[in-house]
Amino acid sequence: MIKSRNYIVLVLVAIFYNTVFATGIQDTILVGIHEDPPFIIKNEEGDFEGLSVALWEHIALEMNQSFEYREYSDVIGIIRALDYEELDLSINPLVNNPSRMDKFQVTQPFYVSSIGAAITISSQSQFQIFVNNFFSRAFLNVILLLVLILLFFGTILWLLERRNNKYQFRPGVKGLLDGLWWAAVTMTTVGYGDKAPKTNAGKTIAIIWMFTAVIIISSFTATIASTLTVNTLAADIEGLADLAVVEKIGIVGASESESFLRKHNMIPYQIYRTPEQGLRALSRKEIDVLVHHKLQLKYLIRTNQFEGKLQLLNLGFEDRYRSFMLPKEHPIYDELNLKLIENLEEPWWKEVINQYTSEVK
Repeated sequence: MIKSRNYIVLVLVAIFYNTVFATGIQDTILVGIHEDPPFIIKNEEGDFEGLSVALWEHIALEMNQSFEYREYSDVIGIIRALDYEELDLSINPLVNNPSRMDKFQVTQPFYVSSIGAAITISSQSQFQIFVNNFFSRAFLNVILLLVLILLFFGTILWLLERRNNKYQFRPGVKGLLDGLWWAAVTMTTVGYGDKAPKTNAGKTIAIIWMFTAVIIISSFTATIASTLTVNTLAADIEGLADLAVVEKIGIVGASESESFLRKHNMIPYQIYRTPEQGLRALSRKEIDVLVHHKLQLKYLIRTNQFEGKLQLLNLGFEDRYRSFMLPKEHPIYDELNLKLIENLEEPWWKEVINQYTSEVK
């Protein structure tokens, strides 16, 4: 009786294992995921969709692989979890580079994209922009500072000259205006000669002001020109050299755009937590350019009501190869990579790309 019972148990175990291996059922794997449109989009129901999600779920179905998504707040958390083997797979569009290939198993790239730049769209003519900037607060601040400097040196000279040179530097408020006039004429090197210091102390101040004015007028000329032409430079960006001279460049922190700027010795004007924050700042003209992943900028401008306000420049910097990543020697790597290569040439994948990207790299 006991032998018969043991025999039945063995048969049931054998049937179970045969069923498992025949159907190809595997252990549930943990897939790290972080919202990164259009590759990974979290919809209103809390489900995930997008380029990477569509590709992975299609392959997982072909492999008969069960999985569970584990959401992270950023890509750094996913990379750390992969390193400690707390995850089996990342389907975020991580950039394939030598250090990651050394640390992880990196699949065939499933998408090639580049760094892009977005600017504001101006419906105004160059003349309108100049006039608006002429009456802007920034330009008025520059003029006010210049007047204060002129008034400072003019007042000092008036105090020194008002007793011994009272015909050129009159008493009271008129004398202050005489000093302001002298300082302005001296700074611009017009040299009318109608007002000039006679005392030794006054001549000393005049010499100091002459040399100081040479420095001030050159720096103020550059500042005024920059202020009047602001918002007209971004549209002239045609390459890396043009980007390097833009004053207010925004980026997303801990992103490939940050490493891109660092590589080319450019310092960001402002760093944002998300690309959406950067685009909103750009629409308010707090920055001149937002540098980020080109495909993501294109998608976010189109889906966040920025069309007509922001424009993606028709250029890209440095192609980036994007792949899935797994810990070293992961058992599903070979099959996953094979399925990935097979599906990249399938018509359904090209349709998905067109759906999310409009054929923009």
